[in-house]
Amino acid sequence: MIALLQRVREARVEVGGRIVGQIGQGLLMLVCAEPADTEATAEKLIAKVLKLRIFSDEAGKMNLSLQDVGGGLLIVSQFTLAADTAGGNRPSFSGAAPAELGRCLYEHTLAVARRQHPLVASGEFGADMQVHLVNDGPVTIPMRMTGP
Repeated sequence: MIALLQRVREARVEVGGRIVGQIGQGLLMLVCAEPADTEATAEKLIAKVLKLRIFSDEAGKMNLSLQDVGGGLLIVSQFTLAADTAGGNRPSFSGAAPAELGRCLYEHTLAVARRQHPLVASGEFGADMQVHLVNDGPVTIPMRMTGP
């Protein structure tokens, strides 16, 4: 799975003018499933994200995790993270999982996150979403997680 984490002061997702997911301080996680990904890959990704020490401690060092600061986690599906821009001027998205697998893995990712963290919000799979955020830092971390 491919993920892009953004440490935020706040973030929200709108679909058709209505807010479908929103958090205060925490992480916005854009996520894309790839064809070889499994539920175990999603579980491994969430475990890593929740423990990743990218929030500042009292000394100003990135030493605290999302769980340590009690922040929110907003998870948004984004197949364009699998873009291949090597050839031509139009990206290829063939590296993304087929839609049904992507939906299943996105829903599993949400379920796992909600079991392990109290503040989880989401976008809407396959929808035309507008994502609003105030990046904190800015801190943006790309991640790629492979199976066990």
